[in-house]
This record gives sequence, C-alpha cells and structure tokens, in this order.
Amino acid sequence: MRYLPAMDLPVMVTRTFERSLAEHQDVFQSIGRLGGAIDDAIALAADSLRAGGKILLCGNGGSAADSQHIAAEFVGRFVTERTPLAAVALTTDSSILTAVANDYAYDQVFARQVRAFGRPGDCLIGLSTSGNSDNVLEAFRVAKPLGLATIALIGRDGGRSKGLADVEIIVPSNTTSRIQEAHIFIGHALCEGIEHALGLVHE
Repeated sequence: MRYLPAMDLPVMVTRTFERSLAEHQDVFQSIGRLGGAIDDAIALAADSLRAGGKILLCGNGGSAADSQHIAAEFVGRFVTERTPLAAVALTTDSSILTAVANDYAYDQVFARQVRAFGRPGDCLIGLSTSGNSDNVLEAFRVAKPLGLATIALIGRDGGRSKGLADVEIIVPSNTTSRIQEAHIFIGHALCEGIEHALGLVHE
C-alpha cells in the first residue's frame, strides 16, 4: 500500500473539504425549490397528528438513523417546550427486523410493521436516498390501502418511489451524503413547521 507524504495530506484534506462544501452549498441552493412540497408534507403530517394519528418513519443505513433522529424530535421537542407528538421509527426493534427478514424477506421489514401498527389517518414518512429501497417501497404500497397518508423523502430522480406517495420531496443530487444532509435539514423543517401548524409554538 502506498501512503502519501505527510506534507501532502493537509492539501488533500483542504481540497476534499472545499469540494464537499461546494457540493453541499449547491444542493442547499437547489432545495429552495422544494418549499411547496415541504409545505404539503407539513400539512399532511399535521392533519394526522391533529386527528389523533401518529407518524411512522423508515429508512435504511443513514436513512434509518435519520428516521430515528426525526422521530426523536417529534417525541421530545424541537423549538420550544410542548406536548410530545406521536412518532415511531420502524428501524429500532432488532428482534422484529431480524425475525421478519428471516421468516419472510428483507423487503417486508417495514411493511409488516406498517400493517401491525398503522391505522387509517396515520402518516408514513419513508426515506431513501436513491428512491429504490425495496423495503421502503413495500411500506408505501402497504400503507395506501390501509388509509395512511404517505410522504417520500428521497433523492436523485426519485427512483421507483416516484408516484407511490401522496407527497414527494426529491433532493436533486446524485451524491448520497449530500442527499442525507438535505434530508435531515428537511426533517428539521418538517418538525418546526408541524409545531407551528398545530399551534404549539408562539413567537
């Protein structure tokens, strides 16, 4: 294995950082055009919560972590102290995930939980940077007939998720890390917007 001389490392690190920062800034400039879809998602999720429903979230890998992060913002608090909001990440129970993957198929790990926990009026938020995660797609397919509202938080060109959700928020980037950075920013925007929509924040 060939190692770079130590003197070259700071230059490479700086260039890598500058390139990543430029990509990040470009993506965040472009997501300004997603305001309408984000507003629609806020209204959909707020309607579910206002009617006594809950938000279910799912995703894989970094998107699983983002699902859990966003659920925590709802159940805890985001802007100010307020009542907890019902949100559950379907990515956290390793026994359910491994049992369903083993006994059925990995693409059923979220769909099975949506069928178990989802009720008419609930809202499912599925995260997939490619828009092609089979288990997220299956969750959307199961949710619709059960009467759940659906929000797709996706990237690239939307992939096979396009057309499956009531609201699609598509981050226009082909770089997974940049999409994930945008997804958590949008997740925070959803939390803050929902708090305002429910009258829980007074400025």
